[in-house]
Amino acid sequence: MTNTQTNERQKAANKWLSEFADVTVDANDLVTLDAKETEVDSESGVSFEEIFEKSQSASQVHEGEVVNGAVIAVSGDFVTVDIGYKMEGLVPIVEFKDAEGNLSVKAGDHVVVYLEKMENEHGVMILSRNKAEIIKAWDSIAEACERDEIIAGFVTRKVKGGLEVDIGVKAFLPGSQIDIRPVRNLDKYLGKKLNFKVIKFNKKRGNIVLSRKALLLKEREKLREETLEQLAEGMVVQGVVKNITDYGAFIDLGGMDGLLHITDMSWGRIKHPSELFQVGDEVTVKVLKYDKDKERVSLGLKQVQDNPWDKVPDRYHVGDKVSGKVVSIKDYGAFVELEDGVEGLIHVSEMSWTNKVKHPSKVLNPGDSVDCQVLDIDTKNRRISLGLKQLESNPWDLLEQKFPIGSTVEGEVKNVTDFGVFIDIGEGIDGLIHVSDISWTKKITHPSEAFNKGDKVRAIVLSIDKETEKFSLGIKQLERDPWENIKSRYKIGQAVEGKVNKLADFGVFIEIEEGLEGLIHISEIANDSSEKPTDVAKLGDVIRTEIISIDPRERKIGLSVKALAKSEERANIEAYSGNQSTSNTLGDILGSKLKNLKGDKE
Repeated sequence: MTNTQTNERQKAANKWLSEFADVTVDANDLVTLDAKETEVDSESGVSFEEIFEKSQSASQVHEGEVVNGAVIAVSGDFVTVDIGYKMEGLVPIVEFKDAEGNLSVKAGDHVVVYLEKMENEHGVMILSRNKAEIIKAWDSIAEACERDEIIAGFVTRKVKGGLEVDIGVKAFLPGSQIDIRPVRNLDKYLGKKLNFKVIKFNKKRGNIVLSRKALLLKEREKLREETLEQLAEGMVVQGVVKNITDYGAFIDLGGMDGLLHITDMSWGRIKHPSELFQVGDEVTVKVLKYDKDKERVSLGLKQVQDNPWDKVPDRYHVGDKVSGKVVSIKDYGAFVELEDGVEGLIHVSEMSWTNKVKHPSKVLNPGDSVDCQVLDIDTKNRRISLGLKQLESNPWDLLEQKFPIGSTVEGEVKNVTDFGVFIDIGEGIDGLIHVSDISWTKKITHPSEAFNKGDKVRAIVLSIDKETEKFSLGIKQLERDPWENIKSRYKIGQAVEGKVNKLADFGVFIEIEEGLEGLIHISEIANDSSEKPTDVAKLGDVIRTEIISIDPRERKIGLSVKALAKSEERANIEAYSGNQSTSNTLGDILGSKLKNLKGDKE
């Protein structure tokens, strides 16, 4: 103990004893009483011995008790307190100071203290105000527990698993008992005064566990009963966002929850409820459906707002130029938000006049600002059709002027397909040369037989269809059609000569002129039907034959060796009749010809 502390205690003891006797105090014994026991108090007529004995018997106190006392002096590090015993006790002055260090006691104040030690090694009584308050608080808490009462306290700090609460003594508030729903941010409770219920109390171990959740549940149940009595479909009610999920938000209506589905949050498009709400937000909603038996409530937020589609007929008209933001991309088009709750669709076919847009993402992306034109409005089904290409000049309108039918164009092969070749002629428009318009005479199975991507070609404009956006070209039209006026150039019965360019099981094809061929059917080759075309001819042979049929529509010419033989036989007969010296018959001539053909083949 320091000299200062000893001196303070000496002074306090001297003052207390000075009223009764002469006192001497030293540092070791502290108090040595040298009284004249036979003297009599001049005022009361009572001897000092009687007064001293009376003061000792008047207050029987023991260590560990809580007693009342009066503050005699405040000095140095201690407060001197008279508890009615033969000596005063000392209380550390820090126990009377607040958090800011301000002293909250003065001489004459009455206080409650705890008797820690009747007399220490220095002969001084040790008291404690803090321990007295703790004991008093424990007693108060015990009584509150027995009566199931609510206890108020201040949240002082965060501890592992929850919060520490000052209810006169330190108590523990588990995180699971703070609120009805899980609490993630404990900081918001620090320093707050709240009400609690004691759920665990052990004075011996100094263990107190509190619950705020129990009180909230009780209050919630009361609110729930009131809400259930008043709730009805169509009502507009106030609530607090309790929880947010991917599909909606749960709203606390007062003791019971209702579901606000994401589709009923806004007339516009939202991806997640968190775009509009946070837990704890206050909202005004409408009761859409209420099932009393299952106690389920469906709520709507957009239903308490004006429907923007009601004003669409007045705000938008076909042909209007409008602006909006791309909010969604699908395979078939892009959705554009014109205003909150009003969207239109730009179909992929309305994005470009000329480019074949395979996917809308090649032209637009979510978040893009875009200008477009209103093509159609369907208020009943809440649909607006929009066009992007309509704000640009339609190249198809000028195509016929620039490339009239019958004119010659040049371009590069852009694509080769099974049915034809696409030619890039500029202007963002491709012309199609159909496989049937590649050649008048050649049998082309696939366009790749004649063209490759990147080839430069010339073609004739055959037709332009702006409605279906088709631009037809032809290559064979650059040349004269060999079948044109065919009957003026060839007659049935006319003898012709041609080269064998193809052999088939059913006959021989003869090229009469370039691009023009005829067929000698197997039945028209020879009288001997057992002979095959390959027995009498080979590719490249030059054969004379006779035209027996012409079909310009089907582009077919029928030829016959037999018919030619007969015609020549008649001619020879006629010649023989006029000239008897002719020695060879027509049969001899034809037979010789066939033998020569057969010999060439062998």
